[in-house]
Amino acid sequence: MKPLEGKVALVTGAGAGIGRACAIELASRGADVAIHFRKSREGAEEVARLVRGAGRRAELIEGDLTTAGAALRTVQACVERLGRLDVLVNNAGDLIARRPLPQMDEALFRQVMDVNVLTALLCCQAAAPGMVERGSGAIVNVSSLAAHNGGGPGALAYSAAKGAVLSLTKAIAKELAPHGVRVNCVSPGLIGGTDFHGRFTAKDAFDATARTVPLGRAGTAEEVAAVVAFLAGPDASYLSGETVEVNGGLLMR
Repeated sequence: MKPLEGKVALVTGAGAGIGRACAIELASRGADVAIHFRKSREGAEEVARLVRGAGRRAELIEGDLTTAGAALRTVQACVERLGRLDVLVNNAGDLIARRPLPQMDEALFRQVMDVNVLTALLCCQAAAPGMVERGSGAIVNVSSLAAHNGGGPGALAYSAAKGAVLSLTKAIAKELAPHGVRVNCVSPGLIGGTDFHGRFTAKDAFDATARTVPLGRAGTAEEVAAVVAFLAGPDASYLSGETVEVNGGLLMR
């Protein structure tokens, strides 16, 4: 029996990159998957085809998760279509724009915080009651190496937001652990093949950073997804409030 057989997972921002890899990996381990997306419909539809090709059920859910109502509707849609929610992966997030301190404005800062932190909070809030009622569940939040090192040029809002995700993970883990719900986090480092770096990092800068990684290369979305799936599954049954650094040794703590 596969480790997530009979489980249902909701992955936010699953139309591309790490979210896409998480949805596919969770399905490979037996989970049915609700694939949330905001813009990447075509990508989300491809992910759904791959999940179904693995013999699992897949449902597409579109929406902006920066309001409590939208987050609740997303969770409710997952439960209505797939019967339950056992695993929540809060992957939705974005740097939006690189902007240094002198040019940072309130609107951009709030937007970055909303898409990275508020979405995670609201989805946890929406998913928690059902998990608590059942006495089981796993939530995995996605932070970043930027939470520890301040990120690259112009990433101050993003690094602050991802730092908040780390703290949010610990706080919610403490609240939900007595009810049998585990909350953990992954913190990816330099990950190749994603839209994130395609939009925000020059190839020369990406390659230069990759050469500084002790393992000698950038990571892949699939390597991050494997850790997410581990945290979601029974082999991580005594882990809660933890952050797993997936960065090839670029940052050791």
